[in-house]
Formats: sequence, structure tokens, C-alpha cells
Amino acid sequence: MKHFYLVRHCKAEGQDPDAALTPLGCQQAAALAAFFTDIPVERIIASPYLRAQATAEPLALHFGLEIETDSRLEERVLSAYSMPDWYERLRDTFSDLTLCYEGGESSQEAMNRGLSLLRDALSAPFSHTVLVTHGCLMALLLKQLDDTYGFADWEALTNPDVYRISCQEGVWTIKRIWNELAG
Repeated sequence: MKHFYLVRHCKAEGQDPDAALTPLGCQQAAALAAFFTDIPVERIIASPYLRAQATAEPLALHFGLEIETDSRLEERVLSAYSMPDWYERLRDTFSDLTLCYEGGESSQEAMNRGLSLLRDALSAPFSHTVLVTHGCLMALLLKQLDDTYGFADWEALTNPDVYRISCQEGVWTIKRIWNELAG
């Protein structure tokens, strides 16, 4: 059985790719590393965004692992332009997976790139892999694996958050583990 730990980054100063973690976010990253102490993490793959890399750093140090960077874990771009009603428009993209705003990416496109990374990781010789990403991509990847996930699940995500995605003989199971173990 393969286990993937889908991690939403810790509290950050903003949404730009170079947004750093806040002081609280740095504390959360340390707590996240402690959270994984009893899990035999063998591999860490993170979005290239600074907040994802900074979230993964204490975990990588704890396990003596390098952080692999993969752009397929980048946050989904809703649009290249500012949208005052972005919240409603984002909700619409969870209902219509092909809806794509100018300069953005549809939910289906984001789901496909996330799933391609997950499938590549599935073929690697590791049983416990941590994937550090962002809220919208996380929710969409969960939806790709289980269609019952949706906009409300995105709204309920925390910074950080952790879901365990397991695969055995082609069957995927999903469980949120951050809330139950981290409190």
C-alpha cells in the first residue's frame, strides 16, 4: 500500500509565489514536522512557491531528506486578472469543472496536473510520500479522487492541513488526519 500525505502550506503573508510564512506559520511548520514523527516519511515533494518550501523545510530536516520541487503542485490560477467577485467565481468552478477565466486554469486542468503527479509518485518505490501544496489544488485533487469533495471542503481547509491518501490495488482512500491528530 502506498500512502501520500497531502499537506496544505502553513500560514503565509500572502498569495504571491514569493510570499513567506508568517511567524505563526513558522511555528506551524515546526509542529507539522513533529506531527509526522511516527510516520516513516521517505520522500517530500513541494510546490516551488516559497510558502510551500518553507512548510516542508523542518520536515525535510527532521527526516534528513531533500525537498523535491514540482510545479504540478503549484496553486491553481483562477484568472490572470483581479476579480472582485473571485469567491463566487471560484465556487462556480467547483460546479463547472471546465469553466476557465481569462489567463486562468479550469478546475479540470488543475485536477489533471495534480493527478499526473500523484500517478508518477505512485510508480516510485516509496511507501510514504509527503506532497506540500496549496488549498485550491488540494481540494481539487481530493475531488478528482472522490467526487463528493467540493467547494465546502475547500472552505473548511486550515493552514496547515493534512490528508492521507492511500492506494492499494488501484483503490484510493482519503482521510483527513490533521484535525484528529493535531487537535
